[in-house]
Amino acid sequence: MAWLSSLGAFGEALRFIILILEVILVFNLMIVVHEWGHFLAARWRGLKIDKFYIWFGKPLWKKTINGVEYGLGSIPAGGFVALPQMAPMGGLEGETNQEPLPPITPLDKAIVAFAGPLFSFLLACVFAVAVWQVGKPQSEAHTTTTVGYVAEDSPAAKAGIQPGDIVKAVDGHPVKRFEGLVDSVRWNMVASEGDTIPFEVERPGQGTLKFDVDPKAWPKSDDKPVEASWWQSIFKRPELRDVGLQGQMTPMVGEVHKNSPADDAGIKPNDLIIRADGKLLRSTGDLGDYVRASLGKAIMLDVERGGKMIQLSVTPRVPDENNLAEFTEDKKAYPMVGIAWDVEGKRTPIVVTPWEQISDAVRHMGNLVSKLLSPKSDLSPAHMSGPVGVGRLYYKLFQHPDGWRLVLWFSVVFNINLAILNMMPFPVLDGGHITMAIAEAIRRKPPQGRLLEYVQTACALALFGFLIFVTLKDTGDFFGAPAKDGKSLNIKWLPKDQRAAKAAPGA
Repeated sequence: MAWLSSLGAFGEALRFIILILEVILVFNLMIVVHEWGHFLAARWRGLKIDKFYIWFGKPLWKKTINGVEYGLGSIPAGGFVALPQMAPMGGLEGETNQEPLPPITPLDKAIVAFAGPLFSFLLACVFAVAVWQVGKPQSEAHTTTTVGYVAEDSPAAKAGIQPGDIVKAVDGHPVKRFEGLVDSVRWNMVASEGDTIPFEVERPGQGTLKFDVDPKAWPKSDDKPVEASWWQSIFKRPELRDVGLQGQMTPMVGEVHKNSPADDAGIKPNDLIIRADGKLLRSTGDLGDYVRASLGKAIMLDVERGGKMIQLSVTPRVPDENNLAEFTEDKKAYPMVGIAWDVEGKRTPIVVTPWEQISDAVRHMGNLVSKLLSPKSDLSPAHMSGPVGVGRLYYKLFQHPDGWRLVLWFSVVFNINLAILNMMPFPVLDGGHITMAIAEAIRRKPPQGRLLEYVQTACALALFGFLIFVTLKDTGDFFGAPAKDGKSLNIKWLPKDQRAAKAAPGA
């Protein structure tokens, strides 16, 4: 849909609407399939079904068929099936004058509750088979453990890790990739709990080396830190562990700023910048450091475009209008080339079996839950996302040229997460219904009384509160980190004639 951008403001608006509709369609598909599992199981076991709705809110359409009210709500956020025999919710839904319903067996309750997560899992399997057939786009950082960049004065740099090192293990866990949900450098670094993070690397010519990296060893700024207000803290997520490492990735141009040195040199989006003056570039940070060290001298770039190698000369310069000095430690404005990088770089479709996709998603969810429950972990519920965060991620995936493949892959992860979270033994979740059904089978009588209703209502309100909490964090992600001292970075590149006029004597 990138061609829509050529239509101007109308095209951009139309593209935005189409992307939003795609997100709503995919997100609602997965929620409705989950509820459909409950619905089919309830019909099989002979339960009373009051309603089966797609979406929430005031009905846009409804019709009663065989005693079941089917409807389409006005709020496009999933769906629900109303099963009054499953659990008492009078304290939350209000009392009704409905006649008493015949009791159902604990087995009926367990089967109906389990059907939702089961259908989510089966849908994940369907998506996994689709990904297996069409391939999963994979960036370089997801296929290598080679260090591409080490930030200056970072904890990793102070410990002695260098670009080109091949990471073998982090925090005692072997790694297969730099980025990713499991077996990755990033995850094991974030999930570590010790005062230092052990790294085991292989350095060409020197063999295996071991480093203990202190994640708190970042240089302290002389500037007084600006503390976030209580209002900002509501939306801000806690910082995760980082030691200043990036995986090896050939720099790929995402955007070229108009009238910038890169624009003048003829650099285009999707170009791969392989070398600068013959020096191999392992990351986007490499070129930034080289540009800063070049002091504005011309740099010869080896560029891969459409499978062919070309050479382009670019002369970095300080942006014509800027406030860069307010954002650098030494209060200086340094030369730039005017490139915004593609953060994922070049993606290559790879074949991933359904078993590997499912097992990785299950392992990731298990690791995440264990770290959320660990008192020593930096990971907390504040790092989780709700419908807004998931929808935002789908929106970003759909924007990519290979977005539909990425959406298929992420849908595997999302449905596995949905199935596992719903199986947790928390009242109002499917796992809670199963737990109560097991307790009923052991006690040989169903739980009754106002106390059960109060517990159910309290847990439902706690779940709603948690959704509000993570939604606030998701909303904060839209705005990013607060600007430094309340200021925003401003950069403007002027056309050649305006630059010449500005540089003329007396201008």
